[in-house]
Amino acid sequence: MAIAKPLRRPAVVACRHDPPCPPADATDHGAARAIAAHQEQGWSLLCNGVITFDDTGELLPDGTPIEPHPGRTPS
Repeated sequence: MAIAKPLRRPAVVACRHDPPCPPADATDHGAARAIAAHQEQGWSLLCNGVITFDDTGELLPDGTPIEPHPGRTPS
């Protein structure tokens, strides 16, 4: 039986905005611009590769989940 390999997201291209968006590992990574938004599904892809969810949860480009932030309003 073959062992399944984990899915890999493509590498994120460096931000071309001026000023550049904060990187995914910065504390203010949520300030990056949305490059794709699917409100009907409840998520947006930011320029730095972070996926944000309507419940304020996030998924970093390396696959690390960030739990929703209680008391914070979705942006």
